[in-house]
Amino acid sequence: MKQAYQKPFFRRYQKPILISVAVLIILFLTAGFIAYNKREALLKKAVAKGLAQAKSKYNLNVNIGKYGFVGLTTVYFEDIAVTPENRARFAQVKDLKVGVKIFPLLFGHVRISELATHNALISLVKKDSISNYDFLFKKNAKDSVKTEKQSDLSELANKLLNKALDKIPDDMDVSNFELTFDQDTTHFGLKADKATIKDGEVNSVIKLNNKEAVWHVVGTANPSHQQLDLKLFADKQQVKVPYLDKKYGLKISFDTVRTIMRSAKRVGDEFEIDGTWYVRNLVLNHPKIAPNDVIVKSGSIDASLLVGSNYVALDSSSVVNLGKAQINPYLKLTFTKKKIVELKVRAYDQVAQDVFDAFPVGLFESVEGIKVQGKLNYALDFYLDTAKPDGVVFSSGLTGSDDFRILRFGKVNFQKINSPFVYTPYEKGKPVRDIMVGPSNPNYTPLQSISPYMRNALISSEDPTFYSHKGFEEEAIRKSIATNFKAKSFKRGASTISMQLVKNVFLNRKKTLSRKFEEILIVWLIENEHLVSKARMYEVYLNIIEWGNNVYGIGEAAHYYFGKSPAELSIGEAIYLASIVPKPKASLYKWQPDGSLKPYLTGYFNSLGKLMAISGYIERDSSNYGFWNVRLKESLRRQIAPDDFVPDSLLDDEDNESGFFNLSIFKKRQPQDSIEKKETFLKRLFEPDDKAKDSVQKTPKELRQERREQRRSR
Repeated sequence: MKQAYQKPFFRRYQKPILISVAVLIILFLTAGFIAYNKREALLKKAVAKGLAQAKSKYNLNVNIGKYGFVGLTTVYFEDIAVTPENRARFAQVKDLKVGVKIFPLLFGHVRISELATHNALISLVKKDSISNYDFLFKKNAKDSVKTEKQSDLSELANKLLNKALDKIPDDMDVSNFELTFDQDTTHFGLKADKATIKDGEVNSVIKLNNKEAVWHVVGTANPSHQQLDLKLFADKQQVKVPYLDKKYGLKISFDTVRTIMRSAKRVGDEFEIDGTWYVRNLVLNHPKIAPNDVIVKSGSIDASLLVGSNYVALDSSSVVNLGKAQINPYLKLTFTKKKIVELKVRAYDQVAQDVFDAFPVGLFESVEGIKVQGKLNYALDFYLDTAKPDGVVFSSGLTGSDDFRILRFGKVNFQKINSPFVYTPYEKGKPVRDIMVGPSNPNYTPLQSISPYMRNALISSEDPTFYSHKGFEEEAIRKSIATNFKAKSFKRGASTISMQLVKNVFLNRKKTLSRKFEEILIVWLIENEHLVSKARMYEVYLNIIEWGNNVYGIGEAAHYYFGKSPAELSIGEAIYLASIVPKPKASLYKWQPDGSLKPYLTGYFNSLGKLMAISGYIERDSSNYGFWNVRLKESLRRQIAPDDFVPDSLLDDEDNESGFFNLSIFKKRQPQDSIEKKETFLKRLFEPDDKAKDSVQKTPKELRQERREQRRSR
């Protein structure tokens, strides 16, 4: 049977489809005609509503001299003034013209097509704790509810970025636009004489503090395709950020910074931003970073930033470039009830000389100019679930190829301690005295001439695996991270004897970020290249470390406390000397006027003695490992502290970086004297030290009295 012929779908419904489309077009044109004729009334209503909301929600007085339409979708405003109630004026604009795109507007999206403003001033003023811009950070109750319900970070990031891009106009003409900030004696001002966007080309001239510097922002902007390429530089000088210098003492300057955003899009359940950040001749200066300028000649990061439903991650495909050296970082922050931090760093098959040449100038001064051969590999793995800090994962390893060699030392010869040398200890940045570390010094003591009790007691308390590790003890570092995280302060150190030796002999004593990294690097070079034997390192360590006020080296310490040579030290005397290494200047507080040790130290003696016995250094002892036989030299007894003084702990060493043997189990917890206020990262990191010192008003005697009262009240 022959099948009936059927017309194509469109031909069958051609007439009703055309009628429907015609009706929609008529409705659209009618709505547009009505809106066009009533647009002035709609604008007036919208402005009135905006002014009322500004007053009711933010307590802002907003005055507009004149406004209206120019063309179909462009609105102009004249003589705008924004003033918070009873505060300094926030903004004053002579004229402003804003145009929006029609098609996105039909779907409820506001995208700016045109922006022009002339003679505008935004003035940020803060006096004491009162500012005229705090309304910018005021949260609306409805917004707070929405934020709490918003659980998908990828969706939130997508919306925020697109809203920001929508506000970048296709065409912009800004002139005489000024932004100022005043807080007490701090003044900061930026003035854009001219800033334009035309056919995607960005050009601007910005003056810092009137004529202090002239900055330029140039490049391209294509917000519709989520693409930006902007470069910031200054005329005939570096770009400087004076606000950070005045506020935090942090000096930052650079020749050029370039930011490229190649794409920003949803990929599955993630929001991905792909881009590059580049800087040339970046200069950093802050006493907590390094004692002088740190210069990054050339650095960049090709980054892929991923935002998931509850995490933000820097993808492992990202590449950090410093000179010719390359690093692949991976960082992930997961936001659950407790944060999870995951960090991985990989540097594969790097030419060793490229790595050393890539170090920022001024960061590692002792290795500047070093010449090496071979290759280096580095791997770091870190994982911390803040809900389970004891399960922290830490692994760090720098390895050299078989042909890695030091061809020439830089500023410092790390083998100098193999021969007699002069050691100069410092206190508060000033040299104490020169000490000859060698046979010409009568107090110098070779390792084999030091009592084995002393050698083994200090090894057991400071670095039990000294002779087997290669400069670092990962398990100790892992436990230190967990302990310090739980305490929210530095309670446990993880420095090995190798690290302490390098810190004392080769580095300045200023506590900076660069010094700690330089210390790690030098330790690796010495241990990996076997520049100094373990026995020699320990011998030098015993002969230079501080054991009391102006007491350096085991030779001076043995005579100072006991009137003996280092070879004659007993087990009890050795354990006592080991106990004072973390805080040598408090050594005399452990004694009673009759020359005997205070009873609370028996716990330390038992613990360290048992540890030495387990290691096979001594026999087990039930009489506190020589505690009762230790006697202070007669001439020192008159110098000891009052008998009612009790130190806060046996080895409470929050400021010291040495030691693995933690005796905090014998310490009763003290109530916190104060709760540190939450501050910004920059403030906590770069707050000047003198400010912290000024805040401490109590004398040591007053603090001791407070602690005694606290103990009585428990």
